[in-house]
Amino acid sequence: MYDYFGFLEAHELSWSDVARGEDKNLVAAYRDYCFDVVKLARNTVRQRLVYVCEFYKYAVRQGWVTSLPYSFELRHVTQSGGFLAHVDSSGGKREVRSVMPRKHVGIVKFLTVDEANRLLAAAENAHHHAIIRMALKTGLRREELATFPVSYVFDPDKAGVRTRNVRVALDPADGSGMQTKGSKPRVIFMSRELMKFLHRYVVHHRGARASLTNEEPSPLFLNQDGRPWARDGKGIEAMVRTVGQRVGIRTHPHMLRHTYATHTLVALQRQRKNIRIEPLVFLQKQLGHSSLRTTMVYLHIVNELADDAVLAYDDELDDWGDIES
Repeated sequence: MYDYFGFLEAHELSWSDVARGEDKNLVAAYRDYCFDVVKLARNTVRQRLVYVCEFYKYAVRQGWVTSLPYSFELRHVTQSGGFLAHVDSSGGKREVRSVMPRKHVGIVKFLTVDEANRLLAAAENAHHHAIIRMALKTGLRREELATFPVSYVFDPDKAGVRTRNVRVALDPADGSGMQTKGSKPRVIFMSRELMKFLHRYVVHHRGARASLTNEEPSPLFLNQDGRPWARDGKGIEAMVRTVGQRVGIRTHPHMLRHTYATHTLVALQRQRKNIRIEPLVFLQKQLGHSSLRTTMVYLHIVNELADDAVLAYDDELDDWGDIES
């Protein structure tokens, strides 16, 4: 509200001038100022306008002004698909304030295969390399990477695993310290090669860091002091950004999650005739989304990525699989 009244004062406008005829109404003028001059993000502008509009509703109730400075209009909205959605007679339309900017679905940002490989090459530190590689190959959230237990890692060869993928149960209740969103357990699948890579990492690199303290840390990944990363993964966030800056790539752990999800969905969609699982359902379970609607954000790019190199995503990343011991 302070910013809104500052805008009015700077332009010699009165907040109570709600009947401006054909002139642009006060709130619409402020909205355009936020977009065109201040260059604010769409969601930020929407949040500010909510407060301004609520102020005018209060002003009308108090009798300070006789009407609102804006009107209402019907707009199409996405149906929730929830309980009793089938009896909704609104036709997918809702009455909204005319000054509110329309919601835009954000474009998912992800790395190309080349960018992913460049990022891995820039991670010369074996521990950072392992974290980034696991993020790109599993889509785990940063807090899941930070708390992934070393006890989950094993040698597929000694275990007699011959399948291409390995089943891993992420269970916050198993006493391992694993943390998932909402503490909900889920099963993920990682490639057998990734599990072999992680086992080599434990044997050749993790032990040195673990020996720096007298404790027995349960997470797979440890910081330079031999202690677990912060459970919220903020330290991992900073590390990924720093590694990306070395090669001119602006990235973060959630973008690595988007990268995994995007390329995996594209590959599954193009091979769906040869597989027995619905791609979106698989990806939903893999990412731990509570709603399939959340996973559907990746669908819009499926038809846009026609390059055959997409199908080689997993194999090309495997070129970086071996950490020199």
